[in-house]
Amino acid sequence: MAVLVYAETQANKIKKASLECVYYGNKVAQILGTECVALILGNADNAGSLGEYGASKVIQISNESLNDFDSSVYTSVITQVADKVGADTVIVAHSSTGKSLLGRLSAKMKAGSVSGVVGLPNMEKGFTVDKSVFSGKAIASFLVKSDKRVLSLSGNSFKPEVIGAEVAIESMEVEIPASMIKVIEVKREEGTVPLPEAELVVSAGRGMKAPENWGIIEELATVLGATTACSRPVADIGWRPHHEHVGQTGVAIKPNLYIAAGISGAIQHLAGVNNSKVIVVINKDPEAPFFKAADYGVEADLFDVVPKLTAALKEFKAGL
Repeated sequence: MAVLVYAETQANKIKKASLECVYYGNKVAQILGTECVALILGNADNAGSLGEYGASKVIQISNESLNDFDSSVYTSVITQVADKVGADTVIVAHSSTGKSLLGRLSAKMKAGSVSGVVGLPNMEKGFTVDKSVFSGKAIASFLVKSDKRVLSLSGNSFKPEVIGAEVAIESMEVEIPASMIKVIEVKREEGTVPLPEAELVVSAGRGMKAPENWGIIEELATVLGATTACSRPVADIGWRPHHEHVGQTGVAIKPNLYIAAGISGAIQHLAGVNNSKVIVVINKDPEAPFFKAADYGVEADLFDVVPKLTAALKEFKAGL
């Protein structure tokens, strides 16, 4: 029996979500009285460092055919590794990659699955885990009755901590099926933390009035070391790229800090951001519904507040 964690990589780097999953996998393994095994598919730098976050063993299968993601191929390989290490629990990140693997792994392994898990399993009545439901307004507990289970861990649910040491990387022989997908080109935003992994997010909406005004939002994000985001209407009219759209129909996020400037806070937007630990709203409309969900609200013109906030942060950082 073991807990197997599939650790995602990007541009040969281990993703932050993978560190969270390995740390979580270690905690689950302790509860089950077993070990946490991390799996990396394709190329990755410093794969052995996953041992620092709780993996007792790191398996890396380096094959050129695994450098581009194919959910069918990856499912086959992960299932084979799970069988060989005796894993009855498989953990993936609740990312676009993890979501595409969850159902396939569940079917292939004949395992129960729970997506977007936010807590450690409770074993009092069997393997029970919690996840957010109703757009984050409630928590539901799911009892997995099957002998095997597949979980996807919601981002920023656990802060990864160094609890071990680097381990040696092991290889494993598996059968890699031929992919039916040919990747021609990959275009990826560089230099910023992806929204699902971001701990700090600065977002804006139609209150910005025009796309050329976005400089003050980007400057604030740069000073904070935050990722930028936007509301759906802003993305729909082409002011900002669609990958920045957060909300029910966009990216669901759970940062430590979410600053929203010029966003009214419609229910569809709130559904994607209300799991943020702290929400700060800047809006000159006192009736904006976002104020009801905010931890802190500034009822003022964002074109006055945001530059002053940026200047204050620069002054504060200069004094450190």
